[in-house]
Amino acid sequence: MSDLKVNIIDHPLVQHKLTLMRMQETGTKDFRELLEEISMLMAYEITRDLPLVDMEIKTPVSKCTSKTLGGKKMGLIPILRAGLGMVNGIVRLIPTIKIGHVGLYRDPETLKPVEYYCKLPTDVSERTLIVVDPMLATGGSASAALSLLKEKGAKNIIFLCLVAAPDGVKVINEDHPDIKVYTASVDEKLNDHGYIVPGLGDAGDRLFGTL
Repeated sequence: MSDLKVNIIDHPLVQHKLTLMRMQETGTKDFRELLEEISMLMAYEITRDLPLVDMEIKTPVSKCTSKTLGGKKMGLIPILRAGLGMVNGIVRLIPTIKIGHVGLYRDPETLKPVEYYCKLPTDVSERTLIVVDPMLATGGSASAALSLLKEKGAKNIIFLCLVAAPDGVKVINEDHPDIKVYTASVDEKLNDHGYIVPGLGDAGDRLFGTL
């Protein structure tokens, strides 16, 4: 794994909540709430380098110079459908963020991702986009989504997932070397059905109760 370019978010609260999400007995309600909470914590980590500018303000005591965000535009792009579970947590942290959506499905014959929906902010080229999907397994769909965003004019993209397989990270590294990948865990491998091991099962099914 040493040759993979990936940023592990190892904050204790993130790791604790990930463990709870992995548990088979964790139900839909708790899984959904944990995903929202962990998404907010991870967004806190990946935004630590946002630019700041000085602002003159007046407190109840005196005038002072304080720091505020430098006005950098941001966008949030969940990959449907499981990526929707990460939206609310990030929006709570960055309420002004604009939200787009990308929908892909895998063609049963070619096994290649096919776009079925794409709706983005009109000024996507001017924004830093956070693309979210809880699982990065084979990397095929994520890579296709990132390529689509670039075709639409995106220039600055971050990919954020909860759990990744080495295979998926490698695909993103090779297809999109300019994009930083953030995750809470790079797990052991993929099984014969394309599930991450040990993983946490099908994130979409657990999130929406469609098991």
